[in-house]
Amino acid sequence: MSEAITQAALLSLVDDWISGGRTVSGPSFVKEGLLLYEDLQNAGQLALGKVIRPADSIKKYFLPRHEELYRYTFAGQNTCLENIDLVPVERVIVGARPCDAAALPVLDKVFNWDYVDEFYTRRRDATTVVTIACTLWDDQCFCTSVGLGPAVEKGSDVLLLPLAEGYEVRCLTEKGQRLFAGKTTPSETMAAAPTGPERKFDTKEIDALLHGDYENPVWRDIALRCLGCGSCAFTCPTCHCFDITDEGNASGGCRVKNWDCCQFNMFTMHASGHNPRSNQAQRQRQRIQHKFRIYPDKFGEVLCTGCGNCTRNCPVSLGVLTTMEALASSDAGRDATENAASLKG
Repeated sequence: MSEAITQAALLSLVDDWISGGRTVSGPSFVKEGLLLYEDLQNAGQLALGKVIRPADSIKKYFLPRHEELYRYTFAGQNTCLENIDLVPVERVIVGARPCDAAALPVLDKVFNWDYVDEFYTRRRDATTVVTIACTLWDDQCFCTSVGLGPAVEKGSDVLLLPLAEGYEVRCLTEKGQRLFAGKTTPSETMAAAPTGPERKFDTKEIDALLHGDYENPVWRDIALRCLGCGSCAFTCPTCHCFDITDEGNASGGCRVKNWDCCQFNMFTMHASGHNPRSNQAQRQRQRIQHKFRIYPDKFGEVLCTGCGNCTRNCPVSLGVLTTMEALASSDAGRDATENAASLKG
């Protein structure tokens, strides 16, 4: 036995959430050909058809692009501070892709391991994530290569698996159970989990390569076409770099947190003018090292969910997958992997 809901009933439920005062977000076409996660005015804006995934990620609902930390004013020799009292909206994200939801437990570790980011945590607590298992994927999808899949439950409060006339509803958390309580019907049908894209690389081999050949010339070759625009990081579900700056004038202002990107020229610029990663090859290497070696060494999992957004949104089609393929196919990469494996053995 399972619990199910028809698509018409799901859309009606979305309208009920909106009319009840919740903020509901989900995949929506903002213009022809551009699918983004957007706040919905009604269920009719929700894109549940044959689409791969939005061009952005749900991280923006937990880590905003621009966030005020506190305000300040100057009064003579005194500085007056005003704390921001964040009261997050009660949000439901419906139709999220599993590769987006799977990023949330990864980000939880970043924002809570040595200091609890209350703004991030409050937004997490106020948000319920309803994912829909993927039945379509393209050449840029590689969730199965990083230990996930098109129906992975990680990070979801509710997982919907497509049936002939609706969805099997799997409530995974108490938040999910409350959201769908009394809204589903018993069903004899169990949905089959999609197989997902074919595995395209082995993370253990990549780990050995990254430990074994830091000066692989493939970084230089890849960087020749990198524009340093930041599209990869800004549309990635797991990239979380930010900068803290003061914005204001002589009478006061506010201290804010803004998204940043390791591919920007000034990302590691010191006040002295020295830049330890002064060229794009070094910055590309750091991005992949962070996702597949540095973060796993610290937290035990890769900093990537295989969504493919980095490649899709890159003006020159450079992303994690294309980089992995370049590394795996390079003679230097193969030698490094073999040498590292023999040292470990």
